[in-house]
Amino acid sequence: MAKHLTKDDIRAIADQLLSWEGALSWELLCDKVAGLVGKRPTRQSLYTHLEIKRAFTQAKKKASEEVVRIPAPSSLKIAGDRIARLESEIQALKTENSQLLEKFLTWQYNASIAGLHESQLNRPLPVIDRERSDAPVRTRLKGVKPKAVKPQKS
Repeated sequence: MAKHLTKDDIRAIADQLLSWEGALSWELLCDKVAGLVGKRPTRQSLYTHLEIKRAFTQAKKKASEEVVRIPAPSSLKIAGDRIARLESEIQALKTENSQLLEKFLTWQYNASIAGLHESQLNRPLPVIDRERSDAPVRTRLKGVKPKAVKPQKS
């Protein structure tokens, strides 16, 4: 059975894509991230995560736009690579922000159609009493001694 990816795994794979150099394919990505997640993921399992899909699309787009670079000293190359990675990350975040804004506007419209006001939407979430179903545990925690069970005579 395939290993499920954690949020940290997904973030690490997306970061790997943002700093990707050269040709990119799903198979190359699966091979490259096998060391990050401990097992080689499938293309399908990577594709199901929106953050990875967006980063992959961004990296593909960046790879198709790359031009031949003039060799520079290593410190400048490292700085240039970091700048390129950060620019890719900024672009990915701008895209995500735009999509979230679009979703917010949809929610805002639907809420106004349903007659909801901003004050209703901004109400805090209700407090959940997580101890409701475990009454014996609650009495023990409060210092109340449970009733002693008398042994039956045979």
